[in-house]
Amino acid sequence: MSTPHLLHHHLVGATDAPPLVLGPSLGTSRAIWEPHLPTLSRRFRVLRFDLPGHGGSPTALLRDPAPGRTTVEDLASLVLDLADHHGWDAFHYAGISLGGAIGTHLAAFHPGRVASLAAVCSSARFGPPETWRRRAELVRHEGTAALLPGIPDRWFATAAFAVTPFGRRLLGNLAEADPAGYAACCDALAAADLRPALARITAPTLVVGGSHDTATSPEHAEELAAGIPRAALKVIGCGHLAVEEPRALQTALTAHLSACLASERRAVP
Repeated sequence: MSTPHLLHHHLVGATDAPPLVLGPSLGTSRAIWEPHLPTLSRRFRVLRFDLPGHGGSPTALLRDPAPGRTTVEDLASLVLDLADHHGWDAFHYAGISLGGAIGTHLAAFHPGRVASLAAVCSSARFGPPETWRRRAELVRHEGTAALLPGIPDRWFATAAFAVTPFGRRLLGNLAEADPAGYAACCDALAAADLRPALARITAPTLVVGGSHDTATSPEHAEELAAGIPRAALKVIGCGHLAVEEPRALQTALTAHLSACLASERRAVP
């Protein structure tokens, strides 16, 4: 769905079902969630979005894509714009990597908007800021193609997954990403440190780590879950994008979301 001044997004599921927003990782598009749509759309109105400069979302949606200016807060504000556009006062949220950080920010700083949170292969702090600034600079000068040789080892549990149809499609997302938008999202990761805000989160939270994730190791998941009150932690056999074991991720997500829906029903007088 293309609407001026909004992130490009796609909706599926009954219009009267509870809303569920799905956030993608850096370098991919809303396509990363496609394997889960048949399951998740049975009970939810599912919205998938593209980050600025990725998929169908233009970089121009950013307030200022100049080096060092984009934050996770900026990206979270664009997600709130989507929710407002669709008339959703509150929504469930699940995100992978940067998409998870966006949801974590929303849950911490806009608690009334997030009914539940699932952060998949994500982190409260994504490593040294200089690493992300160097990557942003590289992409601004040489494009995302400069990253492609090393990305399969970072994204996938095995090199073999990179040559599957889905693996090739995700790598194609990266190759087609606008360098300015990708670099701006790297700037957001460089500046992100959600650790001081985790204790503010009141939404029921599931943290999913990947046992083969070399980008945000299971220790990142453990730190994230430990900092969020009453968060549940689940580690599954996957790499950074959590694409190798779709059934395992679906099982974890549906159990989490079903429990949240049941709790909401019990809370209604």
